[in-house]
Amino acid sequence: MTAVLFEIKGLKPGDGVQSFSLEAADEDDAAVQAAAAGYAVLAVKRRPLAGGRFFRRRAFPLVLFSQEMLALLVAGLSLMEVMETLVEKEQRPEARKTLERLIAALYEGKPFSTALGYFPAIFPPLYTATIQASEKTGDLREALGRYVAYQVQLDSVRKKVIGASIYPALLLAVGGLVMLFLMGYVVPRFSSIYENTGRRIPFLSHVLLELGGGIQAHGASLLFGFSGVAGLLVFGLRRPAVKRWLTRRLWAVPAIGERIRIYQLARFYRTLGMLLRGGVPVATGLGMVAGLLQVELREQLGRATRMIQEGGAISQAMEAHALTTPVAVRLLRVGERTGQMGEVMERIAAFYDEEMARWVEWFTRLFEPMLMAVIGLVIGGIVVLMYMPIFDLAGSIQ
Repeated sequence: MTAVLFEIKGLKPGDGVQSFSLEAADEDDAAVQAAAAGYAVLAVKRRPLAGGRFFRRRAFPLVLFSQEMLALLVAGLSLMEVMETLVEKEQRPEARKTLERLIAALYEGKPFSTALGYFPAIFPPLYTATIQASEKTGDLREALGRYVAYQVQLDSVRKKVIGASIYPALLLAVGGLVMLFLMGYVVPRFSSIYENTGRRIPFLSHVLLELGGGIQAHGASLLFGFSGVAGLLVFGLRRPAVKRWLTRRLWAVPAIGERIRIYQLARFYRTLGMLLRGGVPVATGLGMVAGLLQVELREQLGRATRMIQEGGAISQAMEAHALTTPVAVRLLRVGERTGQMGEVMERIAAFYDEEMARWVEWFTRLFEPMLMAVIGLVIGGIVVLMYMPIFDLAGSIQ
């Protein structure tokens, strides 16, 4: 998802009106994140994020920061000693500046979660809420460990999907280059040879030769036009409205739509489970994770949240609003009986992750040979049509 930075003006009890920036998918998502951080949103303004999400993460790697904090806390250092150690080792100016401002807030007597809340663009509300809940129980190390494990699990699913798409992308790229070479270089050479023979060329071969000649004659214009179309596609895919429209179209495809739903539910349950294990109340946690879901599921979650606030069981609310599966419903009921809802939700997310991994593996095994067959047929068809006049000539000589 493309990084978009929103400028938020909000009112927070005890701090007054503040202006800050945070990253979100759209204005609604930004408002939800700000509300989850305890702000009454007064205004939301969108502006591009200079450098994009990738560079922001390079400037302050949150997972690495959490891992280093956890290691130093386990070694016996106090929180202030940990922060001072991290400042001393940090070489990147932006990250060092953030850590120094965190230390300044701690010296002023602010809780660690409050200091993190001053940087919502770096420390998301989920992270801040996890730290805030740990401050009530004194288990900061456990909270950091849960967050690191949470991010590792999310990244593992993302890496599986990306890894499965690399080989098909390479096949398409190599196959496209081979076809472009044949059509733009080889086919025009054959065309000039056949023109000198003066013989009648089969219709399909004639079409292929004309197409190759057109590509050679107008290669620069075609390249410019292709680049323009590609640029428009990239620009369009960066727009939240276009992404929402595309997502709705994908959701309409039964097989793909169900996989997207499972992926969304896995992330939803894993995040909510982490918050519940950290001591965050259910109603608060549901509000905080709403921004992780697509608009359709977010509306269903809103209705389920109201049902839970009115005294309904979590399992009944999730089942009634299509936010679960038969297996997940049974596990939720187990969590309600045992009182270990956070652990159960993380097990549900793990079950969904395994299901997604199996589907990705199955789809990859099916799609890759089909793609190779299609590319082979196209290239083979080009070669056959190029040589067909030669075959006709050989037959007439015999």
